[in-house]
Amino acid sequence: MSIVTLDNTITLALSVRDRHLSAQWYEKNLGFHLLFHNDEAGWSEMQTNTQGVTLGLGEQSEPTPGNSVPVFGVMDIAVARAALEKVNVKFDGETETIEGMVSTATFYDPDGNALMLAQDLSQ
Repeated sequence: MSIVTLDNTITLALSVRDRHLSAQWYEKNLGFHLLFHNDEAGWSEMQTNTQGVTLGLGEQSEPTPGNSVPVFGVMDIAVARAALEKVNVKFDGETETIEGMVSTATFYDPDGNALMLAQDLSQ
């Protein structure tokens, strides 16, 4: 049995220069569907052709090509984070919350790959 219970969603987060242009590219070339743009957060999400898998586009002035961060959905981020911290999983700073949208926490696997937990607050 695992330490953390994940839901059936995953978001693959990419850093891009222009979320709007990137969203158009993914829609035109891969048939993804735009879910939303959140200009305040510099974030856009697209539904991929795979159920439960979305593509997140985080706008950065200098994106890092090849740097994708899997974001795993959880029901309660505080419970999930506490369980992982209990077994010495390293987190990057505090849990961040955008009220009415999402709470996220970045953590690392043993090789230093960034992963993220996310709790949907929009419902």
